[in-house]
Amino acid sequence: MSGAYEELAQTGQLGRLSLELLRQVGRQVTRSQGFPPPEGYSRWDDDAVDELLTRMLDRKGAGGRFITSCFLKAVDDRSLEKLFFTTVRNFLIDEAKMTDRGKLRRRFARRLQEDDRFLKVTGPSPRWALAAGTRGQVWQGDLDTLVRAAWEVRGVWITAWNHSGPTPVETVQALMTVLTAVLEAAGGAVREEDLARVLEARFDLLAPPEYTTLYADDGALIDPTVAAADLGSVADRDPVFADVRAEWIWQALSPQERILLSYLEDSPAAAAGILQSGPRQAGAIMEAIREKLRLALSDDSDQVAVLGALLNRGGDPPDVG
Repeated sequence: MSGAYEELAQTGQLGRLSLELLRQVGRQVTRSQGFPPPEGYSRWDDDAVDELLTRMLDRKGAGGRFITSCFLKAVDDRSLEKLFFTTVRNFLIDEAKMTDRGKLRRRFARRLQEDDRFLKVTGPSPRWALAAGTRGQVWQGDLDTLVRAAWEVRGVWITAWNHSGPTPVETVQALMTVLTAVLEAAGGAVREEDLARVLEARFDLLAPPEYTTLYADDGALIDPTVAAADLGSVADRDPVFADVRAEWIWQALSPQERILLSYLEDSPAAAAGILQSGPRQAGAIMEAIREKLRLALSDDSDQVAVLGALLNRGGDPPDVG
């Protein structure tokens, strides 16, 4: 048995090699991407990583689906590593979303509570409706319908999001404007949880972390403590690296930033016409894009290739799913 993938393929379950690879990936993801450690831990030590992986595999039905997916999709150790990375990363994002979504819910629920235009429907899962015209109806439609309604509100953006302290006035106005339009489209009471999901999609409040490979071409595991600093050499080794890096940068951009990505040489006034916003707001978004690009590309040895691959995505529509 020569590697983690072969072990998984032959036994149909995680063994010594595949489990060690999973732990290596878990350590790399948690220690390089800025996720907070589990409750009760001050840092991502080995025990914290093991607790995370145990919780991930023990989640109802997740372990079996995870192993089956790896068996069906992987073809070698490198692809197995990427599947492990995606699984751990998505699990951490889901947990972060649940935590951040709770904070978001408290923010807008407090504002809705203070506004007579909105009505709270109490129950096991709190719902909100417009005080006028709903007549007790409960919305039970497709969430994508509400997301589309949110995107139909033009010229409303959040250019900065604070995770603590008072919510900026402009942010409150943007949230309330979109929530009003969404509840009008719903025509009934919508779960607070669903409203939070709509706001996340509309304003792209969460962005995924970046990916750093763990395998060199010789098959050896890269030390996770130095992997993040070695992205330049990875670009030289992997011909698809530029496209992979561009994809992670693209996912970190908000929908409005994606729209303006190809217009950074234009004036804020011209960009404002594209976004149907004010020049000051468009200028702030353009500066945010430049700063994200500066930070994301600072360690890449082939910045031109990565930026070219990123600009090729400029015609893609905003991802609101």
